[in-house]
Amino acid sequence: MTSTPSANHFKPLQEGDPAVVGGYRLAAVLGTGGMGKVYLTYTPGGRPIALKVIRPEFSEDPEFRRRFKQEVQAAQRVQGLYTAPVIDSDTDGAQPWLATAYVPGPSLAHAVGQHGGLPLRSVLLLTVGVAEALHVIHGAGIVHRDLKPANVLLASDGPRVIDFGIARAADSTALTGTGVSVGTPTFMAPEQAAAGTVSPATDIFALGQIAAFAAIGSPAFGEGSSHAVLYRIVHEDPDLSRVPAELLPLVTRCLTRDPAGRPSLTEIIELCHEISPVALRQGEDWLPQAVAGSITERLRLPEPAKTPPPQPAVAPTPTQFSPQNPVPGQPPAPGAVNPYAPTGFATPAPPTQGTPGAPGPVPPAPGYPAHPTQAHHATPPPGYPTYPTPAPGYHTPPPVIHAPYVPPARPKPKRTGLIVTGAIVGTLVVLGVIGSLLPDGSSDDKAGGSNSAGSGSGSGDSGTTGGGGKRADPKPVSYKGIDLTDRYEIMLADSPPSPAEGEDVVYGDADFYYISYDSVPSSVGTGNGKLVLLNNAQKGSLETCRAETRYTEKITLDQISDGSQMCLLSDAGHIAVVTYRGKSGADNASNYVTIDLTIWRNAEEPKDS
Repeated sequence: MTSTPSANHFKPLQEGDPAVVGGYRLAAVLGTGGMGKVYLTYTPGGRPIALKVIRPEFSEDPEFRRRFKQEVQAAQRVQGLYTAPVIDSDTDGAQPWLATAYVPGPSLAHAVGQHGGLPLRSVLLLTVGVAEALHVIHGAGIVHRDLKPANVLLASDGPRVIDFGIARAADSTALTGTGVSVGTPTFMAPEQAAAGTVSPATDIFALGQIAAFAAIGSPAFGEGSSHAVLYRIVHEDPDLSRVPAELLPLVTRCLTRDPAGRPSLTEIIELCHEISPVALRQGEDWLPQAVAGSITERLRLPEPAKTPPPQPAVAPTPTQFSPQNPVPGQPPAPGAVNPYAPTGFATPAPPTQGTPGAPGPVPPAPGYPAHPTQAHHATPPPGYPTYPTPAPGYHTPPPVIHAPYVPPARPKPKRTGLIVTGAIVGTLVVLGVIGSLLPDGSSDDKAGGSNSAGSGSGSGDSGTTGGGGKRADPKPVSYKGIDLTDRYEIMLADSPPSPAEGEDVVYGDADFYYISYDSVPSSVGTGNGKLVLLNNAQKGSLETCRAETRYTEKITLDQISDGSQMCLLSDAGHIAVVTYRGKSGADNASNYVTIDLTIWRNAEEPKDS
C-alpha cells in the first residue's frame, strides 16, 4: 500500500492556520467540527496527539470559557481503556485549545459511510467498548451529551470515545441563537431534543442509536433537516426494520422514550455477551478487513513541520534580546523566562538537520532532539535563526583568549544583620526574665498575648500571631456545584479544588471525601482535619467554624439533607463551609454527591504532624 491514500486523512496547513499552538508545532489538519479545528502534532517524545483549537466565536464568549474550563478539568479525570485521554490544554489563553491522545483509526461515521454496516460481532464489540467508556465517563460525574458516530473512533484494539462532556460548554452561551451549530440532532434523546434535559440515560439512548447505525448503515430516525429529525425523535418510533434480529431487543430497550425504562450500562454489556454466539474479546480482528485497512493508512503520519530556515542577520529590536528573551546561546538572566520553553507538556519540533544536500546525521524520530548533546536546544520561534547546526560556509569567529581568572575582591560584609539579631535576642531575654518575675496570668496582658497563637478555638482571634499582632482574616473563595464521585477526594489548597480518585480516602490525607460501600452507610468525611455538622439555626461562616467545639471525622448522608452545612477545619490551617446539595439518583449510572464550598485558606496556623 502506498502512502498516497493517507494523504486524504492529513491535510496540509493552510493560510490562516497557526504554525504553533501552546508550544506544539502543528503537522497537519485532522478535521474541522462545530466547535473548532483539530490538528495533528507531537509530544516531545514523538507521540502523536490531536489538538483541537476552539473557534473564535466561542472563545470570545465568557460563559463558554467558564464552562469549557470546567469540562476540561472534569475530562482530565477520565482515564479509561476506551477513551482518548486529555493530554494538555489551555482554557485561559486568547484562543482556548485541548489536546488528546491521537487515535489512528476512522470514526464510525466515516467507516460506515465508506464501507456500509458492520457485521454482528463487530457491532457487539463496538457496543461493549462504548458502554465501558460511558461507565468511566459517568463515574467521573460527566454526561457526554453529544455521543454520535463522529465521536466514536475505531482503533485496532477497540473503539475510543472522544469529546466527552465538551459539548456542554456550548450550551446556553450567547451563540445559541446566532446560527452557530455544534453538532447534528440525529442522535439526541427525546428529553434532550424536547426540553434540553440530560442525564446518563441520555447517553444510553445515543448508544442504542449508535448500535443501530453500525448495524444498518444509517440513522434509526432517518436523515434530513434538523427540525424534521427532531420531530421524529420526539414524536415517532425509530425504523428498526433492518436491525438484525439478535440485536433488536437490545436496541429497542435503549431507544425507550422514557429515560427510566432504559437499561443500565451493566445490563447492556451482559446482553451483548448473551447475544454473541462466541465469547466477546477485543483483538486485531474485531473489524472487517476493509475498515482495518483504513487504520493502517492513518498510521502513516506526516512528519512535524520543519523549522524555518535561518534568517539574515538584522539589528535586534529593543525587545528582541530583552532579559525575558535572551540572546540564543547565552544563559538567561536569573529569574528570566525562557522564550523557547513551551507551555504544558509539549515542546516544539526539533531543529532542522542541515541545509539540503549537506551531509548530516539520519533524521531523528518525530519530536526527538537531533543529538543527545543538543537535547536542551528547543526550536526557536519563527524569525529566530537556528543555532545548534551552522550552515555550510559559516565562519566561526576566532576564539577569545581570556586572561587567567582572578576572583574579584569581595566587599567587606556589613554586620548590620548581626547587630539587629543580637539586639532582638537581648530584648527577648530581658522580657523572659521580667515575665518570670510577674504573677501568674499577668503575662497574658503585658507580653503580647502569648496564649492566642496556639489556641485554635474560641473566638475569631485564633489567627493572631505569637508577636501580639492580629493577622487579618483571609478573604473567602466560593466554588459552586462540585460533583464528588464515590471514593473521590478534594484538597482545600487546590484552586479550584478538583475531585481526584483516592486509593484509601478513609485512612488517607484527604481534606474532604465521599465514600459509599454496600455494607456501610454512604458518608462524607475528612482524613486530614475535623468536621462539624451545623444545626439549622447556625449560619456557616468563619466565626461559626472557629467557635465550634463539636468535632467528628465522618458524617453519614442520612444525617444531612439538601442545604445542610458543615464546617471543615483541615490540619493544614484551611477552614471551609461545605454546603450539601444532594446525591445522584438511584437511576443514575454514576454515584456522586454535589457540594458547594466556601474556603478561607490559611485561616489558622497548620497543626504539627
